[in-house]
Amino acid sequence: MYINPLNAIDFYKADHRRQYPKGTEFVYSNFTPRSCKLAPVLDDFDDSVVFFGLQGFVKHFLIDTWNRNFFERPKHDVIEQYRRRMDAALGEGAIPVDHIEALHDLGYLPIRIKALEEGSRVNARVPMLTIINTDKRFFWLTNYLETCMSAELWKSCATATLANEYRRLICRYAEKTGAPADFTAIQAHDFSCRGMSGIYDAAQAGAGHLTSFIGTDTVAAIDYVETYYGAEGVIGVSVPATEHSVMCMGTKEDEINTFRRLICELYPTGVVSIVSDTWDFWQVITEFAAELKDEIRDRQRDTNGLAKTVFRPDSGDPVKIICGDPDAPAGTPRHKGAVECLWEIFGGTKTHKGFKCLDEHVGLIYGDSITLERARDILEGLAAKGFASNNIVFGVGSYTYQYLTRDSFGFAMKATWGQVDGQPREIFKDPVTDNGAKRSAKGLLRVDKTEDGFRLLDQQSAEQEAGGALATVFEDGRLVRETTLQDIRGRLMAA
Repeated sequence: MYINPLNAIDFYKADHRRQYPKGTEFVYSNFTPRSCKLAPVLDDFDDSVVFFGLQGFVKHFLIDTWNRNFFERPKHDVIEQYRRRMDAALGEGAIPVDHIEALHDLGYLPIRIKALEEGSRVNARVPMLTIINTDKRFFWLTNYLETCMSAELWKSCATATLANEYRRLICRYAEKTGAPADFTAIQAHDFSCRGMSGIYDAAQAGAGHLTSFIGTDTVAAIDYVETYYGAEGVIGVSVPATEHSVMCMGTKEDEINTFRRLICELYPTGVVSIVSDTWDFWQVITEFAAELKDEIRDRQRDTNGLAKTVFRPDSGDPVKIICGDPDAPAGTPRHKGAVECLWEIFGGTKTHKGFKCLDEHVGLIYGDSITLERARDILEGLAAKGFASNNIVFGVGSYTYQYLTRDSFGFAMKATWGQVDGQPREIFKDPVTDNGAKRSAKGLLRVDKTEDGFRLLDQQSAEQEAGGALATVFEDGRLVRETTLQDIRGRLMAA
């Protein structure tokens, strides 16, 4: 879709320029996660949000989109297109266009964005970035950009935060059960693409997942971090996998031969993931698995040393499917759960802490309705049964990355300082009808890094605001500080 960056706004932004006091010269705003009370996280969440997505937004939107679709287009064309849109919606002549003409003549966005390092975990109510105009004529531009900045940034931060929470949870159980630490990087696999609000949304959200994991089925997310974050090396990995249409086409009566063909003919080496609940999952995980035991064990290792058949249940209560249903008749597959059923057929090894690991030729992935809570319950259930955490991979997406809104972490961009006729004004909001969550900071802002995380200091002097952890990332149409996916991953792993 062609995007005119002038129109990437709420209509009410169009005339705020004239609503500011006469003589307004500068507007200074910040982007902050204000509250985590609606975040779908576990009880031990530390109320810190991962900052991610600014560089992608700057490169894609503030530079590429503004240049290609505004500054590099004929002035008459862009002005008339803007005038037509405003006249048709707000009334003829309602929005003057002289300020838009002046911006086109300038040839770049006269703004400065200062931000924390991407990959930082930022305490709630602490700004991740500040933005101010650098040319007095364009004071209106700071908050004109609020709509697109908010829309483009909140979800990347939210998905990166949830991904990091999965990683922390999985690492905790790997440590508890003695599972190999290197397996944690693929233990949450991004299944979210088809449920997102378009492919670009999927790419941005999936990029957030890649800050903590390499397992993904969102191909566009890999393109995104290569393009905007200089990603190199192992960025994202996946495996051959079936879907229900494949299994159904093979027919119910011949299902075991569909498994055999996949395991022996199509994928005789490496990892193959097979959806296993098209009809009777318990038959697959017991009868079929037993009959195919030799074929599964005879598969050859690929260049990565892998030869694993992964069974994928895709319906039911994930905790009970994996760990067993205590209310099912004793001794039945339902009572035992999928991991125990596979252990009885294939056996395995034990970690140095005494927890069982399935034979390396078999595994399980569950990707339906996984949440942090269910993932925790599955990992805890496996540990209670004496199984290590690496016996399961989670497909995350439908609940993890799609049931999110801007309010999940309370993201908002608000102005706290301005200058009118050379005089600074510290501004703030504190609605008497609110519970305090919408109370804004006041004046110029500084963020310091401390042993307890980031700390906000407001009502700062210009000299004080110039210091601290917020550093210039974008200024006057140029990206002036760049980071990489590898840098971001390193910061998160060190947090």
